[in-house]
Amino acid sequence: MAPSFGWWGKESHRGTPVVVKMENPNWSMIELEGPSEEDFLIPGGGTETPTRLRDKSRNKNAKQLTWVLLLKAHKAAGCLTFIGSAMVSLGSAIKRRVRSGRTDTDSTDTGLGVVENPTVKTRFHSCIKIFLWLSLLLLGFELAAFFEGWHFGAPHLQLQHLLTTPLEFKDFFDSIYSRWVLFRGEYIAPPLQFLANACILLFLVQSIDRLVLCLGCFWIRFNKIKPVPKQDVIADMESGEKGYFPMVLVQIPMCNEKEVYQQSIGAVCNLDWPKSKLLIQVLDDSDDPTTQLLINEEVQKWQQEGANILYRHRVIRDGYKAGNLKSAMNCSYVKDYEFVAIFDADFQPTSDFLKRTVPHFKNNEELGLVQARWSFVNKDENLLTRLQNINLAFHFEVEQQVNGVFLNFFGFNGTAGVWRIKALEDSGGWLERTTVEDMDIAVRAHLHGWKFIFLNDVECQCELPESYEAYRKQQHRWHSGPMQLFRLCLPQIIRSKISVSKKCNLIFLFFLLRKLILPFYSFTLFCIILPMTMFIPEAELPAWVVCYIPATMSFLNILPAPQAFPFIVPYLLFENTMSVTKFNAMISGLFQLGSAYEWVVTKKSGRSSEGDLVALGLKESKHQRGSSEPNLVEMKEELVKEEQKAMMKKKHNMMYTKELSLAFLLLTAAARSLLSAQGIHFYFLLFQGVSFLLVGLDLIGEQVH
Repeated sequence: MAPSFGWWGKESHRGTPVVVKMENPNWSMIELEGPSEEDFLIPGGGTETPTRLRDKSRNKNAKQLTWVLLLKAHKAAGCLTFIGSAMVSLGSAIKRRVRSGRTDTDSTDTGLGVVENPTVKTRFHSCIKIFLWLSLLLLGFELAAFFEGWHFGAPHLQLQHLLTTPLEFKDFFDSIYSRWVLFRGEYIAPPLQFLANACILLFLVQSIDRLVLCLGCFWIRFNKIKPVPKQDVIADMESGEKGYFPMVLVQIPMCNEKEVYQQSIGAVCNLDWPKSKLLIQVLDDSDDPTTQLLINEEVQKWQQEGANILYRHRVIRDGYKAGNLKSAMNCSYVKDYEFVAIFDADFQPTSDFLKRTVPHFKNNEELGLVQARWSFVNKDENLLTRLQNINLAFHFEVEQQVNGVFLNFFGFNGTAGVWRIKALEDSGGWLERTTVEDMDIAVRAHLHGWKFIFLNDVECQCELPESYEAYRKQQHRWHSGPMQLFRLCLPQIIRSKISVSKKCNLIFLFFLLRKLILPFYSFTLFCIILPMTMFIPEAELPAWVVCYIPATMSFLNILPAPQAFPFIVPYLLFENTMSVTKFNAMISGLFQLGSAYEWVVTKKSGRSSEGDLVALGLKESKHQRGSSEPNLVEMKEELVKEEQKAMMKKKHNMMYTKELSLAFLLLTAAARSLLSAQGIHFYFLLFQGVSFLLVGLDLIGEQVH
């Protein structure tokens, strides 16, 4: 257990006996007693003089102060020991990464699928390396000038000095450097400053949008606004099977997800809904024969328990998840069902999920979608999952809830939602044209006039990616897909019959501001322009752009997850670090590059099967699972274990070249900022560079090798 970091705090004494204890495996227990009654007695029946009493009191207080100082010294030593051991562990991890020499350029497939086109990836990395080598060259030049006596703290002093001083120089270097200062101030700084001002403007616009969303969320909370189904519908459902129980189809699309298939199927089969009104489709796109066999046998076990569940496997697996869902909706029996609920393979709905979502459709014919919130079983697993939880908590509680209440529209999350099948059919059904089929169907449904409801109080548990590699691939798809969709939907949005305000919301807020501008300015402003202004100091970024506005926005982002406040600084740095991945993905999707059309299934660890899912309804779940354990032969069990061991052996951490290049670029700029004593810029560049370094060495998230 790490020692407490609050040992320097003030201590309050209220005149009563106090016992202070410190328990630490590295130190013995120290007990400090407060003043006893003897300290307040006057020996000799009160014959002691006041001076002697004061001397004794001082000796006693000095002894207590010594123990307090010793106690704090022990705690301080414990902190130093903990920090030292952490640094040693970090150093050994870095040594292993460098020694292994594995980078993301060694192979385009790391077991999770191809994500980036090699040509595009190389070009983007080459651009970053150009800025890196240029910064190193300029740093060497500036260091030489510094030792030659060019000590100017502000760029305008340099120009003023050069313009007012006669052209008499000590040597050749002074002549070259003075010409460089004049050239950069006249030709390089103006366009760089213009680009910086443009990014600052975009930053302010996006910050205002974020602030408005937070104010909307506060208004919703203050007025206790939330969608509520009509009371007569709830009463009908509580009356038994004769109440409002429409026909519901439940779909579980999955692909090679042997870690999570059991708990997802078990949770859906435990849904509290009349069996005659419920049909479950397990849509398996796995290409692994063992996984297919395991899932099929799990379905058969639940069929024997009386669940109305079917197993479907596609021979031709085109179109990824959209193709899988489209194929399932083409079944002839789907016409008998009114609603369809969709759950990804790692999602476990509570038994009352349908009873809390489906009633909203009653007597609301314009409602097309009811979306539930996600919760995460592994949000405290490591730093990466904690930071993801901050982002997604803001996404659901602020973005989704505000848009749902005030606009009746938001992007479908692809899972944990219930669709009116008529809305899907009216909007054209599932299309395989992008990798964000969920956002695609939501936009098309909105253009056809369907309304959405988001339920912030209905949660569905799932799993967060625990490794940076898996998270990086997920974010690539989530940021390249919207740009594909924007290109395809723009003409349709313009021609649609929805109001002008809804068109503006879709084009400027939903797509451009939140999907394109955000990754553009994050990467350009903080990863390129800011370090370049250190070498071109005539172009400046104000301190409020570098520190105060980002800190305020991070504070707003973290409000929906208040328990994560200790991670506000890592969150700010990590979001800027992820901008390189998001920017690359945005460019790929916008210009239809090869990596924009590639889908990678996010790797699961199966932590949701470790018994910590309260949402499964423990009593019923235990009964069902106890009677449906896979009755497989020993040979097949051994085969599965061997395959799992083989998968673990293939897993490894690696180094990411783009992140490492940007780390050295930012650290080089931080070194340059020291020469001009730019305090806040130096600290930001230093910490941001260290953040890129840690991510580039894959020291955040799951540690494998």
